[in-house]
Amino acid sequence: MAVFFTLGGLGALLLLIFILIDDHLGGIFDALGGGDWFTGASLAAFLGALGFGGAIVYSLSGSLALAVACGSGLGLLLGALTAWGMVKMRATQEGGAPASADLVGLEGTVVTLIPADGYGEVRLSQSGHLVKLNARAAGPIPAGSPVEVTEVLSATSVRVIPLYR
Repeated sequence: MAVFFTLGGLGALLLLIFILIDDHLGGIFDALGGGDWFTGASLAAFLGALGFGGAIVYSLSGSLALAVACGSGLGLLLGALTAWGMVKMRATQEGGAPASADLVGLEGTVVTLIPADGYGEVRLSQSGHLVKLNARAAGPIPAGSPVEVTEVLSATSVRVIPLYR
């Protein structure tokens, strides 16, 4: 019985560790050939279910063989479900931070006059966040004018055209 509780506790401890340090140990599992499916969370789920599930079955039946079989089956099931959930969760993420190329086509407002031969400033909404960037245009565009981004010049500047409404 103590072995089952030790395995369950180890699974819970590993889960806590992987929550705190996130994916910093992911390379270890990649090196072991696990890829997306063999992760720290799936290992923790397997050990926790094996340990605590096995302890429950052993206390109800008194059979060590049945406890090991049921705990292993429950561990495999919970580990696989955890891995499947992690794969699905990672697949729904859209690549993290927005790329500067995502700015092309966005509409915004000029906040500082854009002169014909220099930079002004525009404010855009990118993925729900207000972003203020330097902006160039073919001709002068006064503050308050609506504009559309046509090109990304650098990480902090764009080329815009005026929108006439």
